[in-house]
Formats: sequence, structure tokens, C-alpha cells
Amino acid sequence: METNQTIQIVRYNLFSLLFYFIFYLILFFLLYFLKFFKNSIFSPPPSPLSHKRLKMSESSSTHHDSPPPPPTNNAESETNTVTNDSESNTKCQTAIQSLATIITTTTTNIPSTISALLDDETVSTAISSLLQRPDSGAGDNNLCRWLYDTFQSTEPSLQLLVLRFVPLIAGLYLSRVPLRQPQAGFEAVLLALYAHETTSRAGQAITVNIPDLSHPSIYHESTKGLTKNNNNNNSTCLNIAVLSSTLDPHGTVRSTRRARIVGVALELYYSKISKMTRESKLNFCESCEKWAGQNGETEQSSSRAVIPTLTDDSWREEESVVVAMGGRSERDSGRIPLPWELLQPILRILGHCLFGLKGEDRELSEAANKACQSLYLRSLHDINSKAILATGSLLRLREMALDPKNQIDHTEISNDAVITV
Repeated sequence: METNQTIQIVRYNLFSLLFYFIFYLILFFLLYFLKFFKNSIFSPPPSPLSHKRLKMSESSSTHHDSPPPPPTNNAESETNTVTNDSESNTKCQTAIQSLATIITTTTTNIPSTISALLDDETVSTAISSLLQRPDSGAGDNNLCRWLYDTFQSTEPSLQLLVLRFVPLIAGLYLSRVPLRQPQAGFEAVLLALYAHETTSRAGQAITVNIPDLSHPSIYHESTKGLTKNNNNNNSTCLNIAVLSSTLDPHGTVRSTRRARIVGVALELYYSKISKMTRESKLNFCESCEKWAGQNGETEQSSSRAVIPTLTDDSWREEESVVVAMGGRSERDSGRIPLPWELLQPILRILGHCLFGLKGEDRELSEAANKACQSLYLRSLHDINSKAILATGSLLRLREMALDPKNQIDHTEISNDAVITV
């Protein structure tokens, strides 16, 4: 028994020695392996200086390999600018010389620049008198042809000169439509303006986003109206207002297109209204009074029907009434149908005349106010709810602007030391 126990003890010690031997042998090999690959595994990163030198050497080699950039030619750009200016001056001088051959009623010399011509009252009066002649809108009229060719020159200053007479042309044209006079000259000018706006807008509509009043503010979204299939608020789809609808190209003026074509011409005029002269705006206000009728009233007699304004056939009905009556009364002289597509740009221009100059021009403000009153009475007569709301709002805003209580600037800091609650 003692011999067996001794043998087991010896075996246990041998196995222990063998185990420790193998363990230390493996540990030795691991340390040797780590020491051998010490430089590759635990090597420090390259210094920033060496990295910078490497980049400089690569950039220098790339710089020598790539061709140098071509030098800028400032002389060529200056030459193009001078050429464009000379072409513009040539167009302006040609237009001025052509206008001098048409205007023979004035004894004064026509200004040599377009900017001076735009502000010249004598020349403007002469052109206005020629446009107001009974046969001024004919197709063979020299002034209409000059206006058409001048606008087609694509020179901004010349186009601005043509736009200055848009209120007078539109007023004469629309007032003469029921008389069935030949107006191919006026129609050519209006179609040129319409085509220019159609091209510049690519036929697209002009829209504006209106904040949804059902939300607490413009930074919140309402949780009302949510469904399982649609997580968006349904009311947000109705926040886009169309200021001007899409434009289709037209080559002729028909009775159903007349209001739209003239309305687009007035929209183009409104886009440049800050550069228009005071006389041009006064002419527009006078035309609005004529379009609305005298004080917005019409004759109430059994022999005359009420002229509708909300249908496409209103122009035809107006012409038939005039032909049946054998002419127009003095009260209704110049009265035309006023659909919304024509009334909308009219009200924008009147709004500028009322508030654009901050009341500095009293005469223009009074003329615009009279035009708004005439259009308001006309809309009441036609029972046109849109027109009643728009014209009435303009008149109400003017009353608020003239009220002395509203002349206080609440943004100014008061010097009073007492704060009243």
C-alpha cells in the first residue's frame, strides 16, 4: 500500500513539472514572437514634419506634371461690354429718330436719350394726343407700329418707354371694343406684351403660399383632420393662392381672351410700376373710372338690359346692346365688363397709387381713391362678391391710413418715465 501511494505521488509530481515546463515554454515563445515583431506592430506614427514633406514633394511633382492654367483675357470681356453698349445705343438712337418722324405736332426737339425721353412731358403729351385720335388703333397706324417694333427690340429701356403708355392704350382699346372700330394696331401691341410675359414665365402660373390660419402659428402643425391613411393635414393643400394663372400662347385677340390678354399687359406694367411716371399712373386712374362707368352707375330703363360681367360672352352682349341702342349714353361711355382676371391687376396698380408713395402725391392718391370708389359702386351693382371685398378693403385701408390715431409709430421709444398700463 505504501509503495502504491509513493508511485502516485511521484506521478503527480512528474505531471506537475511537465505542465509547468510546457506552460513556460509557450510563454517564452510568445515573448519572443512579440519582441520580433515589435517594430512593425508597436511602431510610432510618422511625425507631422515628415508627412508635410511628403505632401510637398507630391504636390511639387504634380505641379510640374500638370499644365499651367490659361490666363484670363480681360481685354476680350471689356470688348464684349463695349460692343453691347454700342448696340444698345444704336437701337435707342434708331427708335428716337423713327419717333421724330411720327411726332410732327411738337416744335421742341426730342431728347437724345431714352431716360430723358421717358420723363419729357412734351413728347409724352404729343404721343398721348396721337393715341387718342379716332383712327389711332388701326393696323396701318405708324405710332402703333413704332410701339410694336420698339418693344420687340428687347432693349429694357425701350420696353420701359412702351410700358409707360400701356394704361392709355388699354383704356382706349377696351372702351372702343363695343363700337367695333378697327383696332389691329392696339391688338398687335398688347399681343407683343402678352407674348413677352408668356415667354419670360414659360407659361407658368404665379403663386404665393398663404399661412394656414387653422394652426396656432406658422411654426405649428394642427393635429385635426388626421386619418389613418393620410398623416398630413388636409388644410395644408389649400394654402397656395394663384396670383396669375397659366398663360397659353395666343396669336389673335378674341372676345373670350380679351380680358386675359389686357390683364397680362397690366401685370407687366405693374411689375415696372416703380419706374413709371406720375402722368402714366394718372392716365390709368382716369381709365378705371371710365371702365366702371360714371360713378359706377348705369341707366335703369326698360329698354336697356343689365350688362353681365362674370361670363365669357359679356363682351358680345355689350356689343349687341350698343348696336341695338345705336350708340352709348354719356353716362355709360367707356363702361366695360370687369371679370376678375382683368380686375385683379387693376386693383394692384390702384393699391400702389394709394399707398406706394406714402401719401406724398396727393393728386395721385385722390385719383386712385376716386377710381376705387367707382369700381366699388360698380361691383355693388354687378353683385360681384370678390370685387366688393377687394375694392372695399382698399377703401377701408385708405381710411385707416388717413386716420390720425394710426399715425403713431409704436416702434419709437417714448421719453416718458411713467409707464401707463
